[in-house]
Amino acid sequence: MKRIALVSDAWAPQVNGVVRTLQTTAGLLRDRGWTVTTITPDRFRSVPCPTYPEIRLALTLPGTVGRMIEAAGADAVHIATEGPLGLAARRHCLKVGRPFTTSFHTRFPEYLQARFGVSPAMSWRYLSWFHAPARSVLVATPRLAAELGTHGITRTRLWSRGVDLSRFRPGLPPPAAYAGLQRPILLNVGRVAVEKNIEAFLQTPASGSKVVVGDGPALAELRARFPQALFLGALTGDALASAYAGADLFVFPSRTDTFGLVLVEAMASGLPVAAYPVGGPLDVVGDSGAGVLDDDLDAAIRQALRIPRSAALFHGRSFSWDAAASQFEAAIADCVADTARLQSKGTARHRELTPEAENGR
Repeated sequence: MKRIALVSDAWAPQVNGVVRTLQTTAGLLRDRGWTVTTITPDRFRSVPCPTYPEIRLALTLPGTVGRMIEAAGADAVHIATEGPLGLAARRHCLKVGRPFTTSFHTRFPEYLQARFGVSPAMSWRYLSWFHAPARSVLVATPRLAAELGTHGITRTRLWSRGVDLSRFRPGLPPPAAYAGLQRPILLNVGRVAVEKNIEAFLQTPASGSKVVVGDGPALAELRARFPQALFLGALTGDALASAYAGADLFVFPSRTDTFGLVLVEAMASGLPVAAYPVGGPLDVVGDSGAGVLDDDLDAAIRQALRIPRSAALFHGRSFSWDAAASQFEAAIADCVADTARLQSKGTARHRELTPEAENGR
């Protein structure tokens, strides 16, 4: 039996790309014969994260996470986030000499600078320290791996992303809220927060209707400042798929995302993309012909509206969760092998030191 402990401070009921990625990967690993134990905030008392109330910070004693890892009989430990649970798991693994992998999902230095004015250099020092002992740091794109390398995080491995093609597809009936909207319908999906730069989208002079799907701390302010835009709040499942399929263009103004899972969902739904030429869009859309990346977002919108939906659909369908899960599985399989080697060395060393071994010489 293959057993993994997956430790994450991001988990349901949060709705974001990190949670979708982890939950999808956990499901695929179970299909492949892994026993997956999730050590996540829903298993603890928790408090809301300042300015991110939907993110729950787990309250736990230092040794609790370690005991959960050992009780799971984990062959591998993957630490997905750098929060309280991730810290506790990291501390335990280092204490007992257990190899582990980590993953890098969020550019917190840019987020903390945008929200609180915290120096990115300070945040990068913490992240470099956190990930340094990991056997592998899993990243979504080669561009992100290169960026992390400049901050001293060098043991990276690719872990891409996929899309549920049975859900995100063209031809679905549009939401009732789209009735009567002026075309083209320009859609943005994601967390409504300052680091997502949604204001840049809403300020563009592009004609048509602007629709924002998502929740977050900036929602009330943006609703008040841009009453002409349609804010639908958070949507999931079929409602989210319909919001994509019923629109005409996906606009992604974020400059901080490490990947942008919503980009793949949009393209798989037949939506061309307009975005800035930054990490995330450069890797996911690039020169595929499925979108336009331009420092002038309004120009990107106007040009992307001329792209046939078939081009976006073709590129969106090239992303596979199964392939992404294989990348993840390969990384943790190598970590399992490291664990086995350490255990073998430990057993051999123990035999050398026992009286029985001494007497047998």
